[in-house]
Amino acid sequence: MLNEEPTVTRPHPHNSGLTADLNPAAAVARNARHHAGTVVISYPGGDLTYAELDDRAARLATVLSRGGTTDGDRVAYLGLNSASFFVTMLAAFRLGALFVPVNFRLADPELGQVLDRSGAEVIVCEEGHRAGVERVRDSTRLTRFLLVDDDPEVPAADADGWEPWSAAIAAARPASSVAAKHADDPAILMFTSGTTGAPKGVVLTHGNVWWNSVNVELMLDTRRGDVTYAAAPLFHIGALNSFALRTLTRGGTVVVRRSFDPQTCLDDLVTHRFNSVFGVPQMFAALARVPGFFDHDLSHLRSVVVAGAPVPPSLIKQYAAHGVWLQQAWGLTETAPFATHLPAERTVDKTGSAGIPMPYTEVRVVDMVTGEPVAAGEHGEIVVRGPNVTPGYWNNPEATRAAFDAEGWFHSGDVGRLDEDGYLYVVDRLKDMIITGGENVYPAEVEHALATMPGVVDVAVVGIPDEQWGETVAAVVSVTEGVEITLEDVREHTARHLARYKLPRRLTVVPAVPRNGSGKLDKPVIRRLAAEEH
Repeated sequence: MLNEEPTVTRPHPHNSGLTADLNPAAAVARNARHHAGTVVISYPGGDLTYAELDDRAARLATVLSRGGTTDGDRVAYLGLNSASFFVTMLAAFRLGALFVPVNFRLADPELGQVLDRSGAEVIVCEEGHRAGVERVRDSTRLTRFLLVDDDPEVPAADADGWEPWSAAIAAARPASSVAAKHADDPAILMFTSGTTGAPKGVVLTHGNVWWNSVNVELMLDTRRGDVTYAAAPLFHIGALNSFALRTLTRGGTVVVRRSFDPQTCLDDLVTHRFNSVFGVPQMFAALARVPGFFDHDLSHLRSVVVAGAPVPPSLIKQYAAHGVWLQQAWGLTETAPFATHLPAERTVDKTGSAGIPMPYTEVRVVDMVTGEPVAAGEHGEIVVRGPNVTPGYWNNPEATRAAFDAEGWFHSGDVGRLDEDGYLYVVDRLKDMIITGGENVYPAEVEHALATMPGVVDVAVVGIPDEQWGETVAAVVSVTEGVEITLEDVREHTARHLARYKLPRRLTVVPAVPRNGSGKLDKPVIRRLAAEEH
C-alpha cells in the first residue's frame, strides 16, 4: 500500500480558472454596473464615466457589427491619445475583434504597409490623419472609414467616403453582449517600430494582457481606484498596458493627454494627483526642468515606471532626492510589455539595472552561439519565457520560428548581463554592436558613460564605416543651451569609465537626437547624421 500512487481528485475545468473570461470590455461593463458615475477617462475633449464609456463602446460595437465586423476581424485606430482610442478598443473587444493601434508618426509607405499587413477592413481615424489614410487606401484592404468628428481637440469636417462616427454611434442601440475571451484568444495586433526593417505584427492575447497586469500588481504599488497618467503614445504597449488598460479594468481613472507637455504634466500632477505614470527617460528629464517642479507635493506618486531607453543615473538620483523613485523596467512589445522591473527600494543602490524578472516571467542571459546560460557578469542575449510573452507574429511563421527556440524561450535580440544578485543590466541591441579593430563595442555602454557628462541632454552612439578600423565609434549628442563640447572633451570624459577602444572617434552635435514614436533612438537616421559630418 505504501507504494501506491496517491488518489488525486481533478478539478472540473470550470473550477480551474482556465475558462475565465479575461476580456477587458467585460470588466469595464462590470465597472459600469457598480461604479457608473465614476470618471474613468479624464480628457480635455470631454470626460467619460464608466457608464458613458461602456455605452459608447457598446453602441460602436453595434455600428461595427452592422458593417460586418465580427470575431477575429481587425479594427484599426489612427490618431493621438484620446477618449476615442479607448472607445474603439473596447468596441472591438466586445465583438471579439483584434484592436490595431497604429503609430500616428508613420510615413505614408509605412502606414500603408501596416494597414495592409493587419488585414483591417475598418479604420477609425482622426481628422489630422485622414489625408494619410486616403493616400494609401488603395494599397490596403480597408472598406469602411469612420471619422472621429465629436472631439473638440481635433475638429473634423465632412469628407467624402468617410462616415461621421458621432451620428452612427448616436443612432445605434448599444450591443447587449460582450464576447467571452480566454487566455489564448488574440486581443491586440501591435506593429513593431520597424526602425531596423519592415515592421512585424505582434499578436498579444487576452492572456498576455492579463498576466502582465498580474505581474504589475505584485511588483508595484498600485491600488483599486488609482489615478494614472497617459501622455506617452498609447499605440506603444508600454503606455497602453503598463497602467492605462489595467486601470480601466480595476475601476480607476485614466487622465488622458493627446501628447506629453512638461508644463501640462506638472499642472495635471497638482490637479489630479495621479498615482502612476509610464514614460521614457526624456519625459522625466523635461519634467525635472520645469521651474519649481520639485517644490510641489509629490508624495502621491507611488508607481513611476521608466523604460524604452537607458535612464541616466543622474536623473534617478535627482528624483530620489525628492522622494520619487524612477523604477526602471525592461521588455518589448512581445512581452506585453514588462519582463523585468527594478523595485522602488532598490532604485538607488541598483541604479542602471532593469531589475529582476516579473513574478510570472522567466528571464535568462544566454550564450549567443550555444544558447546556454552564461555566468554572472558575462554578456549574452536576453531570453524570456512566460504567459505574458506573445505566441508569435501575425501571418509570419518564419519570424516566429526565428524568435523562439525549442524550449519556448523568446530571443529578444537584446544583450545584457546579470549581476551576482540576479539583477539584469541591459547592454545593447545585438544588431547594434560595433566591431572596431576586432573588438566588440556595445553602444549603450558608451551612451551610459556620455549621459553622465555635464551639459549633455541626450546621446546616441553608432558605428560607422572606417577604412582603418572596419567600424568606428561615433557619438551624436544634444547639449544644454549655451554649452559647447568638443570631441576631445567627450573622449576625456568617457575615458574615465571605458577602455580606450570604446571611446568615440567622431562627434556630431544636434539640436535633438532623433527618436521614433516609442521614444527609442532612431538608429538609421542617427547613422546618417553621423556619416554626413565626415
